[in-house]
Amino acid sequence: MVNAVGPGSSVGSLHEPSVCQTKQSLVYDLQEPFRWIADVAVMETFESGVLDLPDFYFTGDDYRYRFEIEAKRRFLDLLRARFNTGANCRNRVLKWDSIIEQKATELGKCVTGKIRSVDFLDPSPELTRTDNRELRAKVLPMKQSEAWRLGIGKSTLHYLRSNARRDSSFRASRKVIARLQ
Repeated sequence: MVNAVGPGSSVGSLHEPSVCQTKQSLVYDLQEPFRWIADVAVMETFESGVLDLPDFYFTGDDYRYRFEIEAKRRFLDLLRARFNTGANCRNRVLKWDSIIEQKATELGKCVTGKIRSVDFLDPSPELTRTDNRELRAKVLPMKQSEAWRLGIGKSTLHYLRSNARRDSSFRASRKVIARLQ
């Protein structure tokens, strides 16, 4: 994609081409502003239980851990879903893969002098969690009658309580969070 939008892929500024890497230093530079997408996907994968320790094995000959083919598929599905989430970019909702392509095009125009700068801060990621300590502290001791007064149903309270007892993250709707505050 980088070659298609203008600059040569070896024209990097953060990463230098070396013997042990491919000479695609611009590609490595372009991944940096979006590395968080993969990082969040990895955290979600382990917190949700999509991957766990038994999915990995140590080969011993090259000091690396590998993971099973089926585990790779599960991780790639979650990573693909993360890249396909929408973000507000210039008054439109775009998927992250489209935003990355757009930023690569802008970078190509910047390197070739057609535009002055590239704004990698817009759009910025929205990394809000709904399962904070305060929510857990409110949900765990809550009685059904109190939840009912707040407009929270029995099954929703059961879901919140069972997930609040675990260490992993969980989701709560904005409506439920607003009622609990």
